[in-house]
Amino acid sequence: MNSPAPAITRTPFRFSGRHMLAILVAFFGVVTVVNVYMAHLASSTFTGEVTDNGYVASQNFNRWLDEAAREKALGWKAVVARQVDGRLVVTVTGKGTEAAALSGQADRPLGTGAADVRAIAFTRGTGGSFVSDAKLAGGRWHLRLTLSAGGKQWHSLDAI
Repeated sequence: MNSPAPAITRTPFRFSGRHMLAILVAFFGVVTVVNVYMAHLASSTFTGEVTDNGYVASQNFNRWLDEAAREKALGWKAVVARQVDGRLVVTVTGKGTEAAALSGQADRPLGTGAADVRAIAFTRGTGGSFVSDAKLAGGRWHLRLTLSAGGKQWHSLDAI
């Protein structure tokens, strides 16, 4: 004779204060982590560039696009590196850059607390490189380069 299987009794689920606490901690933990991550992305990628007059900038926009297309067609490229002593080394490549002259301007991005703008002169080094005459202090800088050769100009904006 078969005896009936014992009945399994389950206690009903009771939502307690500990469950609510775990849900709140998890929710606000996720929100906090996402906000910190997004704030980090915003502060590390936005350069802080603003314009004095948006209307005037909009009137020049198409001209700037045309100039950028002409500069891109030149095929010139520049790679910027900072030496240990604070001087900048700019390596320039592209056809027609052998007799080029390089000048630049460095400024601090917005939000660093120090309004510092400097003109930078470069002397030609070896292998298509230029070395800055001045040293830049540590920290974040925007570097605007102007490469001139054969009546043509090329501009670059780099964050270093």
